[in-house]
Amino acid sequence: MSLGDADIRAIAALMRDVACAEIMPRFGRIGPADLRTKAGPLDPVTIADEAAERALIAGLERLFPGAAIIGEEAVSADPALIDRVREPKPVFAIDPIDGTQNYAAGLPLFGVMIALIENGTTTAGLIHDPLRDDTVVARAGGGAFLLLRDGATTRLRVADPVPLDRTIASVSWQYMSEPERSRVLRNLARLGQTPNLRCAAATYRAIAMGHIHATLSRRTLPWDHAAGALIVAEAGGHVRKPDGEPWRPAELDGGILAAQDEESWHLLREALFDSEAA
Repeated sequence: MSLGDADIRAIAALMRDVACAEIMPRFGRIGPADLRTKAGPLDPVTIADEAAERALIAGLERLFPGAAIIGEEAVSADPALIDRVREPKPVFAIDPIDGTQNYAAGLPLFGVMIALIENGTTTAGLIHDPLRDDTVVARAGGGAFLLLRDGATTRLRVADPVPLDRTIASVSWQYMSEPERSRVLRNLARLGQTPNLRCAAATYRAIAMGHIHATLSRRTLPWDHAAGALIVAEAGGHVRKPDGEPWRPAELDGGILAAQDEESWHLLREALFDSEAA
């Protein structure tokens, strides 16, 4: 499946429409009856997540009849659906609201993500910010762009390299096992700032726009990382697993580390995983 510019704009318009219809009217109004947890208390889902996913799936089916589609909430209900990202057939991966904890708390850091995965590789990615009402988009080999509601686009570029003590990196350590977790947490002091935005959509957008420099995650579900990893790479960043190998959307817990360029990536990896740090 080859997505052209018109296809990308149609998907972005769908994300905007769904955000306006299902997400923003409920923002700041999520009560206990509208919220439940999945894997645990730090893994919430709201009625807005579920409604938005249904609408996104229906919209993609209209735009691309017969396309394979998986959504975060659908996989939560039927884990076997995740196997679709390992198949050669193209599949859309949807995160209807990334940053659900923030969304449910009324905090303005959340986004909608869609990635197209083909033969195990991400070929297109979109991240929509319902509050800014704009969308960051990328196609493999085509660069990364900010797409405004009026149709105007701006090419995106990651920030210039900076020393480690000025590096701003969002580090998600929650799914790391020991001794890696303690090692990484101890080494965070080597960096300039380490905000945890609790939202991969906002994190990847911020890196691609040059506002922060890097991110590290251990759990790498495709709807959380496929779109953002491609966007950062197309904005000039360097994205790999911590072992230096390319990350693939079917690798769910191999980890992912993104930085401004290859040299910065190696310096950051060495700093975070150094077992000799005091």
